[in-house]
Amino acid sequence: MTVELPFAPVDDVIRRNAGDLRVSAGAAEELAGRVQRHGASLAADAAERAAADGRKTLMPADFGVEQVVERSTLTLPIAPVDRIARLDIDDSYRVSMDARVALADILEDYADNVARASALLARHADRRTVQADDIETYFALFEG
Repeated sequence: MTVELPFAPVDDVIRRNAGDLRVSAGAAEELAGRVQRHGASLAADAAERAAADGRKTLMPADFGVEQVVERSTLTLPIAPVDRIARLDIDDSYRVSMDARVALADILEDYADNVARASALLARHADRRTVQADDIETYFALFEG
């Protein structure tokens, strides 16, 4: 699977949660892949909700979002999030701009939570760098 999400904004998300720790390229890559899989899964669920309502356009409510944040407040770019949303849904579905922003916000919150916990794991291991192993350990402990 090709990762659609650029690593740089994911690296930024990790850094804002890591404080004085460094971030390995592997950590950014690992988290980007996890965020992408999570986003594709959320979009597939949203497509099912839209289909149940007789729609072919995904809306923020299909992602459980009532209030869409301002696009400029997000770190994750919208275009790759749109491609992520389309990975596991039929080509006949559309994703509204507000739904893309809502999904980007959800995925950024998800990445923040993982990054925060991964930084704690790195500190606990007495390392100065958040590594891919920290991301993997988070998922093994909390989502395994």
